Amino acid sequence: MTEKSLLVVLGGLPGSGKTTLARALALELRAVHVRIDTLEQAIVQSSLAVPDAAEAGYAAGARVALDNLRLGLPVVADCVNPVRESQEGWRRVADEAGARIVEVRVVCSDTVEHRRRVEERVADIPGHRQPTWADVTGRQLDPWPEATVVDTAGQTVARALAEIRALTG
Repeated sequence: MTEKSLLVVLGGLPGSGKTTLARALALELRAVHVRIDTLEQAIVQSSLAVPDAAEAGYAAGARVALDNLRLGLPVVADCVNPVRESQEGWRRVADEAGARIVEVRVVCSDTVEHRRRVEERVADIPGHRQPTWADVTGRQLDPWPEATVVDTAGQTVARALAEIRALTG
């Protein structure tokens, strides 16, 4: 019997540490890293003249994830995952691929540390506008009861990664 593919969805506010963890986990698992910010920025910079590519970015990310899960590759999805529809979308992808899903909401409960991270970040996607602290604190996230919360405040990347790794079995 073949082992199921694995989809790990890391969601959370900008500056929570999700991209740092997603990259580390993808390297460790030798997984495909599907970063929604990268897809959205590519769409915004395309000739389509789409000013806000959020929905398109999630739709594209879901299809890229599905293709790779069907190949038997693990996938780490890196996204804010702010609304119920996006959360359910990742579960549909896992169901369609016959993959196991691990859902993680990454948070930084230390407001001072979180703000520092947001304000000191340097854009690593050409043309991408980094959110301000006001953008981050003004953002509401829908409840995500299926997700396990991993708090990155005051802990090393290695320690937070170990928590996520324990969830992936």
